[in-house]
Amino acid sequence: MRDNDLDFTIARLGECRIPSPMSGVRFTSDEERVIYHSTLERIKPWLDKGATPPAMESAGPRRMLFFDPAKLACGIVTCGGLCPGLNDVIRSVVRSLHYHYGVNKVYGFRFGYEGLVHRIGHPPLELTPESVHGIDETGGSILGSSRGPQDTAEMVDYLEELGVGILFAIGGDGTLRGAQKIGEEAWRRGLKISVIGIPKTIDNDISFVQRTFGFETAVTAAQRATSAANVEAEAARNGIGLVKLMGRDSGFIAAYSALVNDEVNFCLVPEVPFTLNGFLSALQRRLERRSHAVIVVAEGAGQDLMAKSQERDASGNVKYGDIGIFLRDAITGYFKRIGMDITLKYIDPSYTIRSVPATPHDSAFCLLLGQSAVHAGLSGRTNMVVSFWNHQFTHVPISLAVSARKKIDPADALWSSVVTSTGQPWDMQ
Repeated sequence: MRDNDLDFTIARLGECRIPSPMSGVRFTSDEERVIYHSTLERIKPWLDKGATPPAMESAGPRRMLFFDPAKLACGIVTCGGLCPGLNDVIRSVVRSLHYHYGVNKVYGFRFGYEGLVHRIGHPPLELTPESVHGIDETGGSILGSSRGPQDTAEMVDYLEELGVGILFAIGGDGTLRGAQKIGEEAWRRGLKISVIGIPKTIDNDISFVQRTFGFETAVTAAQRATSAANVEAEAARNGIGLVKLMGRDSGFIAAYSALVNDEVNFCLVPEVPFTLNGFLSALQRRLERRSHAVIVVAEGAGQDLMAKSQERDASGNVKYGDIGIFLRDAITGYFKRIGMDITLKYIDPSYTIRSVPATPHDSAFCLLLGQSAVHAGLSGRTNMVVSFWNHQFTHVPISLAVSARKKIDPADALWSSVVTSTGQPWDMQ
């Protein structure tokens, strides 16, 4: 998307006329902005014209509110795959609503958007500070989750029936698209329902969001797998440790795992194509030189090397081939053909990574995300996600957040660092 097309305007339900019950805090002005670009070079064209460069609304508590907290009911839903920090965000939202604003009615909708369809029959949980106490110490989501869309009209019907004024939707690209439809349907009906997205994707692939919760924890957990792969590889002559990590369309977990552990020798990601011959030849040279190798591959890498699937999952995503198994068999077959003995150990820690509790730093990040979402919702903002940009919490329209998947740029500093850290060839075509 071109810079001139960026519109960070946040929709609002109406004028804020109710004084906030919060005291002793720094209130955020509606005029505060966080510059989109972070370098002088990028904003200079606007400065030269005397224009304002693209900027996001700053997150934070407002002095005046749209909703009356004493009369407000809120809802929380978690959708998509599990991710470290889900319970931390739920806990943060509930505690902020209760202790910062005095909101006493909070529904926890169970099993994703299924919980917002009354006829399916998942009664919502009543969430209180007592019921969410300690949930941050465990992985997963106390609300459960599911994939796939539900009928928007039915979901809005149920929100209206329960008198929900703010819905906090915690999820990734598909969840946010669903939240946008809910917000648009409520707007069309003239209902004062705020929809606030809290971006959740372990792959860190949501646009206009610098970092999503759970990503740091995922990289930390992945380090145990890459370290184990290296131990196994070094223990055998021509030992190979192969680790498959999550990353359907974006290889951030794989890339950062390679940077965290300098024992990784090859990092394969969806954004950087490679041929089987190019990769296997480079692997052979590595073994001939050092007698062992560690490979990290993101799940979406090398899909062009395998037979295409027409199947789709419940979220509508094309089911990818298993690149881990494919590479395991391809590596074994290649070295057998050239008569070179190897010992290969294959590790797939995907589900153990996404189910662990958040690290302390990630947990703190979840707390601040949840609080920022609550502040945005009480001020009547809607159809937006809480973002983290240039190391500050901001507001971004859902339409921008779902406009494209955030991906590694092979020409930027991150990928250059990965290549120089691993020592792999720049080109394995």
